[in-house]
Amino acid sequence: MNTWIAFWAIVSKDMKTYYLKPPNISWGLIFPFAWMLMLYLRSQTALDIRELLPGVVSMSILFGTTSLLAVTITFERRSRSFERLLLAPIDLSLLMLAKTGGAILFGVLNAFVPLLVAAFLTDLSGVGWPQVIGSILLIACTSTFLGLFISVAVHEVFEAQTFSNFFRFPMLFLCGLFIPIARLPVFLRPLSYLLPLTYGADILKAAINRDGRLPLWLSFPVLLVFAAGLFLASLHNIRRKWVL
Repeated sequence: MNTWIAFWAIVSKDMKTYYLKPPNISWGLIFPFAWMLMLYLRSQTALDIRELLPGVVSMSILFGTTSLLAVTITFERRSRSFERLLLAPIDLSLLMLAKTGGAILFGVLNAFVPLLVAAFLTDLSGVGWPQVIGSILLIACTSTFLGLFISVAVHEVFEAQTFSNFFRFPMLFLCGLFIPIARLPVFLRPLSYLLPLTYGADILKAAINRDGRLPLWLSFPVLLVFAAGLFLASLHNIRRKWVL
């Protein structure tokens, strides 16, 4: 019972301290909304809105989770509060799940902003909502654990942001978010399948537009493997840098 009280105390503290601040809330709302509005004005067709929705949802989660988590962890490391947190009498795995829980929730909330906007602009009937929700949760987890992996590998906030962009911007072009993988140069296509967002975006495409290229029985397990791998790699780095 004390362990779970500590877990929720960490999550609620991070939500109040970092994620529920007005600048972060406005950024999380305006960023996906601005993308939806820009793409809608460009297309002016309901069909294009549905085609672009998986990419906008994926991008909202990716940028929302990695940006904030990389900053918060790196900032706490500089202020030495992260080291003090590691002294808490709670298992390290559960401690890091608590530390990333706020970012996962923030990413999920970000994902539903473009979905709500799209509901006013086009017909979303026929959408496979169980697949959409499952994909959103897994994309939020993989993106958050990617941010955790980056934040424990660097020392400064600007390093975390630079390292994050090293992963994020290639994903925009290689994961089939807006450019189908089949249209990429042949030598780049294998790289697409080494990125977790490829599988999350494909699930969203299959659920929203019925044009997914990968079977669901493959995409969901691969996302789980990516999430577990990034989380375990982050734990390894923490144990290596701080003797626990």
